[in-house]
Amino acid sequence: MSASPATSRICVALDMPDAERAAALAQELAGHADMLKVGMELFYGAGAEGYEVIAAAGLPVFLDLKLHDIPNTVARALDALLNALEPAPAILNVHAFGGPAMLKAAAEAVAGRAKLIAVTVLTSLSAEDLAHIGHAHAPRDTVLRLAALAKECGLDGVVCSPQEVAAIRAALGDDFLTIVPGIRPAGAAMNDQQRAATPARAQAAGADILVIGRPVTQAEDPVKALKSIRAELVAS
Repeated sequence: MSASPATSRICVALDMPDAERAAALAQELAGHADMLKVGMELFYGAGAEGYEVIAAAGLPVFLDLKLHDIPNTVARALDALLNALEPAPAILNVHAFGGPAMLKAAAEAVAGRAKLIAVTVLTSLSAEDLAHIGHAHAPRDTVLRLAALAKECGLDGVVCSPQEVAAIRAALGDDFLTIVPGIRPAGAAMNDQQRAATPARAQAAGADILVIGRPVTQAEDPVKALKSIRAELVAS
């Protein structure tokens, strides 16, 4: 298996509709996080202005909108986002289930202006959930198949759970990004996560970027919580 990164980068997910609170957190965490994530709640609630307030904190931004539509629509949406937002996101994403034509169109539209990654199977879904929606394969097998498709179509990496990182790293190499939500420090509530792991375990598996939201943003002292996670990663 390929070697894992020495220390995974930490991306704090600002998943909240309140742009003012998100901006305050972005400034507070700017000297401690490696990246910030703007998702659907914040972007749909505050739009480009909300995004740009977060980007003003000076950290790279992962714009997590999980685009999934016909190829032309997704390509045009990505191009519009990259042209409209200043500074441009460092990372954008689409759903791998959009299929090869959509993935290729998305990669052509981005054309190296940002990292483009594909969402595989959401970390909130278990094997039983996949069976209910008609997917007979286990989550790991589905994720690996979608990750291989994303690489074949020219994308830079995938979003996957901590449980699939090692297999993706072994199959697709060190240059294929693994962005990993479902990170829960020991003792933290699982909330709606099904396929989760501690930061240290995800890092040991080879995760490039750990996406951590509520354990930091809902902590009494977000900076202290983030520092504790960082210390765990350095020590592991």
